Amino acid sequence: MTTSIIVDMPAPFVLAVALAAVFLIAFMKGAFGGGFAIVGIPLLSLAMDPIAAGALLAPLFVVMDITALRFWKPDTWSRTDLAMLLPALVVGIGLGYFVLRDLDRHAVEIVMGVVTLVFAALWFIGGGEIKPRPRSTIKATFAGLSSGVTTMVAHSGGPPLAIYLLPLGMSKALYAGTTSLFFTVGNLLKAGPWLVLATPSRSLWILMALCVPAVPVGVWAGWRLHERLDQRALYRTCYAILVVTAAKLLWDGLAGYIHL
Repeated sequence: MTTSIIVDMPAPFVLAVALAAVFLIAFMKGAFGGGFAIVGIPLLSLAMDPIAAGALLAPLFVVMDITALRFWKPDTWSRTDLAMLLPALVVGIGLGYFVLRDLDRHAVEIVMGVVTLVFAALWFIGGGEIKPRPRSTIKATFAGLSSGVTTMVAHSGGPPLAIYLLPLGMSKALYAGTTSLFFTVGNLLKAGPWLVLATPSRSLWILMALCVPAVPVGVWAGWRLHERLDQRALYRTCYAILVVTAAKLLWDGLAGYIHL
């Protein structure tokens, strides 16, 4: 039994990369409420296959969400927006399952990458001013649906949600809390399908367990940063992260076609 456990233990490099990625994602969850998980996935790709990385992260996202809800309490949730977003999210995750199983995920990555880059570019060209816009059921439904598909396909549901929420001009706490609850629901729903599509090996389960302690530390550190950010700095950071995640989506999508 002892020999088997030693064999299944992850290599030091793999463990170090996984811990760094999980901490970074948890940090983003604490600072911005979630939606930027794709920032940590490029790190994981240095040490493992992207599908294995997705299977590793799916249950850990749930742990992050439960931890984050300790900070993002119900008074930080926009119930009006969540009532429009969540039903569409559920449908989007269902569609995303079939996309991941049967269709071409690279096309989804390219489209979302381009749309998000254009959205972020328009904000920066406009001088970074937040101009609140009225809510729209159609826009919320499209955002929830798109986020559901992309979070299932590539753990990258943040950009579609941000495209809807950021122009509303919410307070930083309301934005983070609403985003946090949105992805709590999404990650709970997609964990099962991801584990069906990519059943983790014994060594991956062990790696997952070793990464759990990085979650509360990362969420707490991100939350402390959030408290110190002013409103404008938070939005500027969110848009900058959108550029990074969009570039990564575009790169993954194009690289998928090049390698075919």
